[in-house]
Amino acid sequence: MEFKERNGTGRSTVAELVAARWGDHRPGLWCEDRTLTHHEVATGAAARAALLTDLLPPGAEPHVGVLLDNTPEYPLWLSAAALAGAAVAGINPTRRGPELARDILHTECPVLITARTHLPLLSGLELPGVRLLLTDSEEYEALLAPYADAIPDSSRATPADRLLLYFTSGSTGAPKAAICTQGRLAAAGRTLAETFAVGPDDVHYVCMPMFHGNAVIADWAPALAAGAGVALRARFSASGFLTDVRRYGATYFTYVGRAVQYLLATPARPDDRDNPLRLGFGTEAGAVDAAAFQRRFGVRLVEGYGSSEGGAAVRWTPGTPDGAVGRAAPSDDLAVVDPATGAECPPADLDASGRLLNGTEAIGELVNRGPNPFEGYWRNPEAESARRRGGWYWTGDLFYRDPDGFLYFAGRADDRLRVDSENLAAATIENILARYEGAVAVAVYAVPDPVAGDQVMATLAGTFDPSTFSTFLAAQPDLGTKMAPRFVRVVHRMPVTATNKIHRAGLRREGFLCADPVWWQPPGEQTYRPLTATDVAELLTRYRQRGRGELLSR
Repeated sequence: MEFKERNGTGRSTVAELVAARWGDHRPGLWCEDRTLTHHEVATGAAARAALLTDLLPPGAEPHVGVLLDNTPEYPLWLSAAALAGAAVAGINPTRRGPELARDILHTECPVLITARTHLPLLSGLELPGVRLLLTDSEEYEALLAPYADAIPDSSRATPADRLLLYFTSGSTGAPKAAICTQGRLAAAGRTLAETFAVGPDDVHYVCMPMFHGNAVIADWAPALAAGAGVALRARFSASGFLTDVRRYGATYFTYVGRAVQYLLATPARPDDRDNPLRLGFGTEAGAVDAAAFQRRFGVRLVEGYGSSEGGAAVRWTPGTPDGAVGRAAPSDDLAVVDPATGAECPPADLDASGRLLNGTEAIGELVNRGPNPFEGYWRNPEAESARRRGGWYWTGDLFYRDPDGFLYFAGRADDRLRVDSENLAAATIENILARYEGAVAVAVYAVPDPVAGDQVMATLAGTFDPSTFSTFLAAQPDLGTKMAPRFVRVVHRMPVTATNKIHRAGLRREGFLCADPVWWQPPGEQTYRPLTATDVAELLTRYRQRGRGELLSR
């Protein structure tokens, strides 16, 4: 890849990466039966950039909302926004009603790109000043037609231009729109392309939703930086994964959440290893599933970590132990600290099999105590201040560090439980429960205790036998005395968000008051039995007597 940096800062822009593909007539973008060359992508981006420039009202923020599945229009509009010096606000199609309208209006998008399939989501919403463009309409084609001969020009863009406004969710409050500039996205793309030796002959399979930072930053950007091809899947499909990979000759893909577990849950075939993939890059697959994925499909999964907002990153290097995401470089200011005191946590005590033995002391929040590329949230100074409190960048993620300095992800800060005054990390318990033979997927979260603090609840997708589960728990050497789940909810399929992360907020909200079968271990008993309507009534009485009944509905 060759391009000339014209901005004079020594940093490239995404616009320059887009323009560099003009004149490259190799196939560059695949989606179902449609194929575009790199040149056609660059030309299409130039046309859309020119159209956007003319559509933006005077004085309006240069923002364009994109409410689409992973169709070719998504990367075309990302590229167009880069050329126009504008920003794409990725709109989450799983949001509904006032929440969806809030996302569009909060990011101040005068133009919203969508398709007919998403029109029911917008029905009845008050969106003053927002113009809809339907990518599957004759009007859209007519609007683009006058710009068909546009040539990509990257001279308008600078590294400091906003390019992404992507929403990051939390357990409370409205999602925050994190800012990512052209310079940061281009740098991230180059770094990942270099780390994983991505070249022009690679094909990146984008099956995670492009409104999320993972697909854009970790999949699309390195492909763009290396001149590699991109193959799209409208929505993630475990059953269609290998078919797509073979069809497009995909060599690289990214994943988040439980996608790997869903792939492993598909029926095994003798030809599973007959595929062109050489690498999967993502987070939260876990060492056990990563090993199983490599055995079955012959593909190495590399667990990485990067704060969605860009404030902290851990780079994987050769020699990183299984389960670790990498080691902080000596020059880094990353530390694992107790969020209450700010004191650095002691190193992890790991047994010969890599199991954590001192999680209570070793697990803390990952912080960056030095300069970092966090670029803030759109119109949300309170959230920015919380991230930057005390002069540090607080990731909101739990980690532990082994004696050699390698870092291990241990969950989200809001997934910490407090049981009998002991702090526990949900991810630590999940890693233990994932060893249970009947488990396809596991989620651990807090439910209120009737008296104080929390109790441990687990949702298990798969098969559950109370006797074998109790025997399994008793045999786990690293299961602390407070870690065994009080409640176990059994589901056929784990509820997930649009990005294939477990829908923890929904699980926490329902607790044991759900329609699925729930097994529980009453205080003082050693075995699990079904939670009956009588049990629930007695529990609710105990909560109300202690003035904690309202906690069950939060």
